[in-house]
Amino acid sequence: MNMRRYGRVFREFFRACLVEEMEYRSEFFGNFIASFFGIAIALLTVHIFFYQTDRLGGWTYGEVLVLLGVFNTLRGFIDFALRPNMPRLLEHVRRGTLDYILTKPVDSMFYVSFRHLVFWRLIDVALGIGVIGFGLYVERYVPSAADVCMFLIVMAASLLLIYSLWMMLMTTSFWVVRIDDLSFIFDSFFDTARFPGSMYRGAVRLVITYILPAVLITNTPALALLGKWRIPTALAALAAAILFLWLARRFWRFALRFYTGAGG
Repeated sequence: MNMRRYGRVFREFFRACLVEEMEYRSEFFGNFIASFFGIAIALLTVHIFFYQTDRLGGWTYGEVLVLLGVFNTLRGFIDFALRPNMPRLLEHVRRGTLDYILTKPVDSMFYVSFRHLVFWRLIDVALGIGVIGFGLYVERYVPSAADVCMFLIVMAASLLLIYSLWMMLMTTSFWVVRIDDLSFIFDSFFDTARFPGSMYRGAVRLVITYILPAVLITNTPALALLGKWRIPTALAALAAAILFLWLARRFWRFALRFYTGAGG
């Protein structure tokens, strides 16, 4: 794909969605309050856990706060760009309206992934960054420039992994259109990433570490910001992100062969 061209297309998506959302400014404040209470409840839950123990899966209170902040930041980006679009793919396939997207002079996978943006969800990104800062303050740790650089790299890898995994899941709608909410499956998977991976045992830990790398998505960026990163781990995260993105792209092209359109 021509990156400059698709950058311009994304800017147009951005502008159109922003204009649309500004028509309902009062909703922004209500959504801000809802997001604030959501993160407050999450913080309270973590605090309750640490009434009973000094460590959670080997993580201290401050480290778990950093992890929670990373999780909330990633969820904010998901709800900003991915959640408004992915469920629509199911409707496009079910109703046959994907025809109109396939005829547009833009890559269909790009279009169905980023056409709709919900700006108020960026509140969760800001709150997540705030929780990260609070966790670092509690931990009494100041990240170095190398820590921040590694954090940004593995966060980018995490976003690519999230996008790729959800895209592959939603692409199955070409065959299983009777499933009403494939997004619920993704949410259940992603929610496991809000806690340290060392909490889980047995088959669950094996799945969320090596098969569906939920632990990699949040734990690795949090550890990077805490100065506990290793270059092999960062390289593994990047390699996994690129691999899953390639698989998602291949799977999308494969699925398009089975799309029959509105005319059946």
